[in-house]
Amino acid sequence: MNKDAAGWPGGLPGMNVAQSAQQLAEGWSQALKGMTGLSLPAQALPELQASYLRDAAALWNAAADSQDPPKPGLGDRRFAAPDWLANSSAAYMAGMYLLNARTLLKMADEVQADEKTRQRLRFAVQQWVDAAAPSNYLALNPEAQRKALESKGESIAQGLQHLWHDIRQGHLSQTDESVFEVGRNVATTAGSVVFENELFQLIEYAPITAKVHERPLLIVPPCINKFYILDLQPENSLVRYALGQGQRVFMLSWVNAGENIGDKTWDDYIEDGVMRAIAEVQAISRQEQINTLGFCIGGTLLACALAVQASRGEEPAASLTLLTAFLDFSDTGILDLFVDENMVQMRERALAQGGLLKGRELAATFSFLRPNDLVWNYVVGNYLKGETPPPFDLLYWNSDSTNLPGPMYCWYLRHTYLENNLVEPGKATVCGEPLDLRLIDVPAFIYASREDHIVPWQSAYTSTQVLPGKKQFVLGASGHIAGVINPPEKKKRSHWINGKLPKTADAWFEGATEHAGSWWPAWTAWLTPQSGKLVAAPKAAGGRTRKAIEPAPGRYVKARA
Repeated sequence: MNKDAAGWPGGLPGMNVAQSAQQLAEGWSQALKGMTGLSLPAQALPELQASYLRDAAALWNAAADSQDPPKPGLGDRRFAAPDWLANSSAAYMAGMYLLNARTLLKMADEVQADEKTRQRLRFAVQQWVDAAAPSNYLALNPEAQRKALESKGESIAQGLQHLWHDIRQGHLSQTDESVFEVGRNVATTAGSVVFENELFQLIEYAPITAKVHERPLLIVPPCINKFYILDLQPENSLVRYALGQGQRVFMLSWVNAGENIGDKTWDDYIEDGVMRAIAEVQAISRQEQINTLGFCIGGTLLACALAVQASRGEEPAASLTLLTAFLDFSDTGILDLFVDENMVQMRERALAQGGLLKGRELAATFSFLRPNDLVWNYVVGNYLKGETPPPFDLLYWNSDSTNLPGPMYCWYLRHTYLENNLVEPGKATVCGEPLDLRLIDVPAFIYASREDHIVPWQSAYTSTQVLPGKKQFVLGASGHIAGVINPPEKKKRSHWINGKLPKTADAWFEGATEHAGSWWPAWTAWLTPQSGKLVAAPKAAGGRTRKAIEPAPGRYVKARA
């Protein structure tokens, strides 16, 4: 049964879908050309208009038929609550929003431009349409409105309290941060700080086995986050798992940079950071060679340090493990959209001579790579519905951001994301040495996550073509963090292994075999032969050369940005 606008339930205003389709396509095309000089192919507009007209008419007809109430469609979880279907106006609005969003993104995909420009435009459009979702606004969200009525306004009052709390703390709450405390219920594995300088503290973890492998393991975490992602809680701690396998584990805990070290450079992080940590572990363990592991940018720092040492005739590493880390930055995925010469020069003018890149800025950038999951989801829950997000250790860690010295960050931007200099022998100079990653001739275990949007797994795979030694590549399911933090006891996800290392990642995957569960056992099976014989576990941290400074996790990791 068809009704006109005045007779349609909810008083929804009428619309001319053909006119709307034409206005949307032509108006956006003209605006695009006016702002950027770009345009759409002539044949694309009629096709987009026809598709829009067909889908919009279907939505309108469904909305006007009382026997067939409109549906948002596509299973979008933003509109999954029954309130959206129960309210015909809201359901129609959601359906039209999704149609408009799809159409705008299709237009962005059709723009006549180079691939990077097109991807940048698509990213900007995606940000806009995600922000414009009717679910994000109290006046348009029937679920939030129902909660407000049922609670007699209490949900709105609670939402305002949450908003004021987040304004004061300087970031959007993604979890109930009051539940967690570093050293109390996250980063709890027992150990001692055995060395510190202005860049890092070195933690030696207490053994949990009677015997340990004589060759210790040094972990270099990312300096853009806190180290305890690898030691969240006992049941998902990679540190504790390695200790249980008889490893003697050391962790580098980076300082949360303050103005006092705002002039530190990439060379400082290599020489006084990674290389100094390696030397300390060698001295404490009295081992000429140690096993090393680098996670994310920690892997990039570690590889640079080992290459510098190799150029000086030193071979401190018996093995190298890289977890979701770049060496070859030729394909950096979505992050490439943010980096070009103008952007890097702007950063260099602001920070290259000193100052800090604030951790909040980095955290916001990474959150807006997945805005519906990490931004708008919490805007709706925290502020519109007045809900307190549930406690989640990983998201607590995600909110615990760190600052970086400006000169260090600027060097990293230019020589990696912009110019990809690390894989060209001699192109970059680090600590006075022409950098050549081919000098790192040690066994290497390289792990990547299949759904990683920060370090695409195909890019992580290229490390197999850069490093000269014997290598094993393992691909895990899930993303940048969840793929790495996958303890075997959970029996979750899967991983892929292929003993051969062809030139391309796709060829590797074609020959790979999927295995159920965590990749951690595959790593320890590889690491154990690199670790030497079993010896009695040390009775005290620091060996004969260092005394314990304070209990783990130390002061540095507790400093908030």
